[in-house]
Order: sequence, then C-alpha cells, then structure tokens
Amino acid sequence: MSLVSEQQVRRESVQETARRMVTAARTAPKSRGRDYVVAAIAEGETIREIADHMRRMVERGVGSSFYLRDADNLEAADALVLIGTKIVPTMLDHCGLCGFADCTEKAKHPEHPCAFNTGDLGIAIGSAVSIAADMRVDNRIMFSVGMAVREMELLGQEVRVIYGIPLSVSGKNTFFDRKPKT
Repeated sequence: MSLVSEQQVRRESVQETARRMVTAARTAPKSRGRDYVVAAIAEGETIREIADHMRRMVERGVGSSFYLRDADNLEAADALVLIGTKIVPTMLDHCGLCGFADCTEKAKHPEHPCAFNTGDLGIAIGSAVSIAADMRVDNRIMFSVGMAVREMELLGQEVRVIYGIPLSVSGKNTFFDRKPKT
C-alpha cells in the first residue's frame, strides 16, 4: 500500500506553483521586447534570513513597523517568489512617462525608475499571482519583502524595484486578516 502525506503534497504543490510563477513572470509581455525582469525562488533558511533582515530594518529605522508583521507572515510561508526589475531606459522617442523630457535625460538619473520597467514588472507580477490563484495557493504581494531583498542584494545590485510573493497552503490564508505588530 502506498500513501502520500498531505504535507508532502503541500510542499510539492507550493514548489511547483513557485516554478510556474517564475515561468509566468518570464513569459509575460515586455515593452519593446526588452527584458529587465529578474525572478527567483527562496525557501527555508533564506526566507528566515530575509524575515530577520526586515526586523533589523525596523530596528535601524529604515523599515516601517508593518515590516514586523510582514516578517512573521513571511516566516509562515512555504516558499517565496521574488520578482524585480533593473532600471534601464526603454529609449522611446517622445515618452516622458518617468517625469523627464526623454530617455536620454532619464538616463542621467539611474535611480529614478523607467515607467516601462515598472510597468513590465507589474505585468509580470500579475501574471505570476494569477498562476498561484489558478493553483489555489495562498499568496500576497509584499513591498516590504522586496525592500529587504534589495538591501540584501539577493537579486544583484542592478535590480532596484523588487516585490516578494510568499506562498502558503493551509486551512486559513495567513496573509490576510493580519493584525499590526507594535
């Protein structure tokens, strides 16, 4: 007789979902066919390191108090999908969506995001979380996780706008009905 435990099924489901989410982010449309999106999956000890870093950010005064709640949520996750973008001007004529006259002017301000890079990132994230929804895996898009990952340079120095998407399979979605930590 063969028996596969629910815990094993949950672990495998989350891992497969995370892989499919990264694939969805990669294949999402990108402006002018230029791909500056970077994606990765964190598990286990790496998740704990990110959560600890988020707490230290609050202690140092560079993270809001809600980072503490998000760090606890992150530690309850079975996996974490990270999706970010490099900031590279798209070099369109007559754009200015970033607030500068054109891409040449924007290029003089490398920390200022290109509207198309962040738009592509949003499309990639939307595509990724739709996979999680289709597979009935609980998730939440977290800015706070991305800030910690950026500071830790886990996706490299060039990736400047990052979001984390923790994943969980449980009887109650741990990422909603959250109470603030004080």
